[in-house]
Amino acid sequence: MIKLDIINEVVARTGITKTKAELAVETVFESMKKALAHGNRIELRGFGVFNVRPRKTGIGRNPRTGAEVSIPPGKAVRFKPGKELQSID
Repeated sequence: MIKLDIINEVVARTGITKTKAELAVETVFESMKKALAHGNRIELRGFGVFNVRPRKTGIGRNPRTGAEVSIPPGKAVRFKPGKELQSID
């Protein structure tokens, strides 16, 4: 499923125009991006939890040359599905 599919689903369920649905979906995603950028946790009941966790530094290898490469610390977004989402078969 891509963003366009989500927009079309919103249009089908609510009957609003496609431009308004696109604006609504974009607003939700932008709000989520901003919250994660600030390190906030996003909890969607029945769906799951998004949070930002630090990533460790490490040493990797360049596959072509075999030379060691330092991997800098960073942050990664993690998703933990909720109980209802896990029980879907």
